This record gives sequence, structure tokens and C-alpha cells, in this order.
Amino acid sequence: MKEFNIVLAGVGGQGTLLAAEIIGVAAVKEGLNVRVSEIHGMAQRGGAVVSNVRIGEGVFASTVLEGQADVLLGFEPLETVRNLRTASERTLVIMNTQQIPPTELAAKNTMYPTVEEVLTKVHLFTSKIIVVGAAELAKKAGSRLAQNSVLLGALVAVEGSPVKAESLVEALRELVPKKHVEVNVRAFELGRDSVRKGLKPV
Repeated sequence: MKEFNIVLAGVGGQGTLLAAEIIGVAAVKEGLNVRVSEIHGMAQRGGAVVSNVRIGEGVFASTVLEGQADVLLGFEPLETVRNLRTASERTLVIMNTQQIPPTELAAKNTMYPTVEEVLTKVHLFTSKIIVVGAAELAKKAGSRLAQNSVLLGALVAVEGSPVKAESLVEALRELVPKKHVEVNVRAFELGRDSVRKGLKPV
């Protein structure tokens, strides 16, 4: 594999960093060269969190440059929009629908954008977007906190995924606390199956 770049964008408390770590460990298990970086927002919970995962033989730097993401994995719609600078027409955007309005919107008395407004902005960069109701699928698996595993499942279901499902599940079992493993594995499977069964780009 020459190069595959993933940008994970969300807010604190969504498990964005753990998801990036799981992808990184899965890549190592497959013998791939991988670099993982993370950028925290001002607040640990509720602040913007962005992780970059770069996989490939020629990868040395850990940061994805503007327009160079192969996948933008959006854990939250507004954070997806904020990181569109890393996208281009070849980028696949996988976006969770759960909204977590940042505090500055309330402070500025600004309305959170509608899903349609978010999709319009995404389509300025790429026509390839898959919208996932990760909260509903995670709840079905047993815990709304497993949304990150749902999105990992969605990632592995798309054509060209850089790591195999088996490797991701193995890494997930190692990194998720033991008492939450089975719920997260179910969430992963639900996310994967939802994309395979017909969640098409919108």
C-alpha cells in the first residue's frame, strides 16, 4: 500500500482518539507502516478532537495535508464540516448524524446547521458521503457510548478500506475495557452491516 490517509473528527468524549488508536494497532497487526497523530481541543470533553491516521510504505509525517484525506470519518456533523479542508473530490466522507452543539453557538446565539446544510457544504468538496445513524446503532448494540465502534465498522465496509475487519476487531478487543468489549464488537458489526446492506453515498 502506497498511502492511505484517514482524518477522524469529533468532540471530546466520543471516543475519537480510541478509534484512531484501534486503526493504528490493526494496521501494525497487518504489518503496515502507520503514523497516528492527535489534536485536542480546549476542553477534554466537548472540545474539538481531530486524529490523523496515515498508512503506507512512503508515510513518514503523521499529519494529513489539505485535500489529502482518503476518508474523513466525521463523529459529529459540525466537526465534519470544520475538517473539510482535508477533503477533495476523491475523499469519502463517513458522517455520524448525532449533533453535539459547541458552546460558542449558544454564546453567539447561532443556530446549529441542519443536516441538509451540512450535506450541501460537504458536496462542495466531494460527492461521496455516507451518513450513519451511529447513536441508534450503538444503542441497539447495548450502549450509545459505542458509536466510535459503529463508525469503525462503517469504515471497514467501504471499498478500499486499508485494514481488515478481523484486525480491527482484534485491536478493539485489546484496547477497549474488558467489560465493554462485547457491546463494542456488536456495534462494530452493526456499523459494518448497515453500510454493506445499502447505506449508499448521498
